[in-house]
Amino acid sequence: MGSFQGHVLPGSFFLLAAVWWAGKCSLWRASRRSKSLGSTRLASRTSQRRLEVAEGAVVLFFSFVGMLAEQFAAGGPRLRLYDSSHWEQLMNWQHATMYLFFGLAGAVALVVHTTEATPLALDRLMLAVAFFNEGFLFFFHLHGRSPLDVHVHHLLLFAIFGAALVAFLEVFHRGNAALELLRCSLTLLQGSWFWQIGFVLYPPSGPAWDLEDHDNVMFVTMCFSWHLAVALLLVSAVYWTVSCAVRSRLRRTPPMEMGLLKSRDRDPESEDEIL
Repeated sequence: MGSFQGHVLPGSFFLLAAVWWAGKCSLWRASRRSKSLGSTRLASRTSQRRLEVAEGAVVLFFSFVGMLAEQFAAGGPRLRLYDSSHWEQLMNWQHATMYLFFGLAGAVALVVHTTEATPLALDRLMLAVAFFNEGFLFFFHLHGRSPLDVHVHHLLLFAIFGAALVAFLEVFHRGNAALELLRCSLTLLQGSWFWQIGFVLYPPSGPAWDLEDHDNVMFVTMCFSWHLAVALLLVSAVYWTVSCAVRSRLRRTPPMEMGLLKSRDRDPESEDEIL
């Protein structure tokens, strides 16, 4: 991760995850709020379970790709942790450990949604642990670095620990739209800020940043607030777009078909069925 590409990779993963979660949450919420069976079909328990299984598999796959990239990309330790008299590239090992915990979160999600052997809330708990471990690793990752380098990573910790806290709260308040959308926003913030860190510390073009200049520290602090604002706006835009799409589909559904659908399945979904 000590390169521009090394920050773009996890940043892209988090951006994709945030957009996916925002779209999924928006679809379930818009479908539940419409009181018609046509929307119930959009958010049936079977379709939710299938999407959760697919999501867990994708998270597991991308985590595995991240670990391989940290270990075997140019200059990686290639699974060597200690070499005769010194530790071998601990920075790469720390980043691989970060990917490992997200891979575990994906594996737990697969078990939760393909079997009845574990509690439903375990997937959110493991996701919270993965975010917390990410922040824990970065917190002890900055000794001896320049002020701007330390500061941009400290700002990242706000998004990471915030996402960990929100995911933990979801263990007890599953299906809460505010918590889900906040988790999406904080994950999107992580992704965009990883990209920003890459441009600050390893600019692919243009002049290098002065890592000792306090004005640069002030600017990136303000820039972090802009990233947060954009993340909130993008998640809101996704929610609005999906809600409008669901309402548009319902308006195009023939009334007779809607009546037949309603008579076929009148039982409202419980809150626990929103995964």
